[in-house]
Amino acid sequence: MTKKLILDLDTGIDDTLATAYALGSPEVELIGITGTYGNVLLEQGVRNALAVTDLFGHPEVKVYKGLPHASTKDSFEVQPVSAFIHGANGIGDVDIPDSNREPETESAVDFIIDAVKTYGKDLVYVPTGPMTNIAAALDKAPEIKDEIGGIVLMGGALTVCGNVSAWSEANISQDPDAANQLFRSGAPATMIGLDVTLQTLLTYKETQRWRDLGTPAGRFLADMTDYYIKAYETTSPHLGGCGLHDPLAVGVAVDPSLVTTLDINMQVDVDGPTRGRTIGDNERLNDPVKTMKVAVGVDVPRFLDEFMNRITGLAKA
Repeated sequence: MTKKLILDLDTGIDDTLATAYALGSPEVELIGITGTYGNVLLEQGVRNALAVTDLFGHPEVKVYKGLPHASTKDSFEVQPVSAFIHGANGIGDVDIPDSNREPETESAVDFIIDAVKTYGKDLVYVPTGPMTNIAAALDKAPEIKDEIGGIVLMGGALTVCGNVSAWSEANISQDPDAANQLFRSGAPATMIGLDVTLQTLLTYKETQRWRDLGTPAGRFLADMTDYYIKAYETTSPHLGGCGLHDPLAVGVAVDPSLVTTLDINMQVDVDGPTRGRTIGDNERLNDPVKTMKVAVGVDVPRFLDEFMNRITGLAKA
């Protein structure tokens, strides 16, 4: 049976590339996108998800509205650095037509639960923003942790420093409490953190391939990703390209052999100065049952090859 995928997105630039990767992968069926906040406000992210799925020729992909702010807060504002990296509209300030579709009336949290009940072990859930929606789903239906096929999340940093502080990565830092709830829930989760995503870099050479296609999707992908690469030239000039954070999480959901993982029960620090740190859970260190894996190595050439072939094929069509 084809693997079913749910993407949970705060639809910025790398979330859009992750969507394209999923749509370009014949091994999986993208059954829905659940919206969250982070790179942009929830409403903007949902708008982007509807617009880009239309542009990529997949208007059948339904979009669900998730929670608009962290579990411990009552509002959310986009950080200036997020707007700098992803553009004010989240997609590199590139204009694409609004979809004539609306988000579904069912909430993201209920959709996640219903999808687990429907597809069970065939379902993989890929959150590439804060973990607020999945934490709320686990609150409402704790049994789904044993029923879901897997969770492949983009977030965290175990062997490298964070990108928000010395110890905290952006997605985890938005809602450390929700991430800690997921990490300690016993759900089968694989963490795709900065340890591996900062090794997968895209340059102007690759985006030129999309531009040369001469299609609206190709031009959009090139313009949007060039904006992202340019932002990286300011924020991380030592890298020489932009990190493919969210697409790598989708890549691993499609093909887990792209990464080498460490089996370790994890937690997120929620108190004190290290709030937002992803680290081994000392209380479960000697538990023989390991429910989490952390990616510590990645087959960079193979991933980049898969990434370019799948997305270029989609943009060409």
